Amino acid sequence: MTPSEQPHWLDQPDNIKRLWRGFLVVLALTLLAEPLVHLHPHFAIDALFGFHAVYGFIACALMIVVAKGLGLLLKRSDRYYAKDAADD
Repeated sequence: MTPSEQPHWLDQPDNIKRLWRGFLVVLALTLLAEPLVHLHPHFAIDALFGFHAVYGFIACALMIVVAKGLGLLLKRSDRYYAKDAADD
């Protein structure tokens, strides 16, 4: 079996589950470590527990939504480049 025929390690469902669990553990540890860090809030909302985690999640979700919207706006047809090749 050649290396190109072997399945990638991310194609195995067990590895995907392990990655998700690992990510969730890191996120939980980060959130639990927040009281140990001295924050310097500029606004009252900055002082709320978990604000930075929620803010980061919302910002990331908005970036995904904007990227999907741009993808729809800028999308070309599947035959876009094939038309140019046929013209030559």
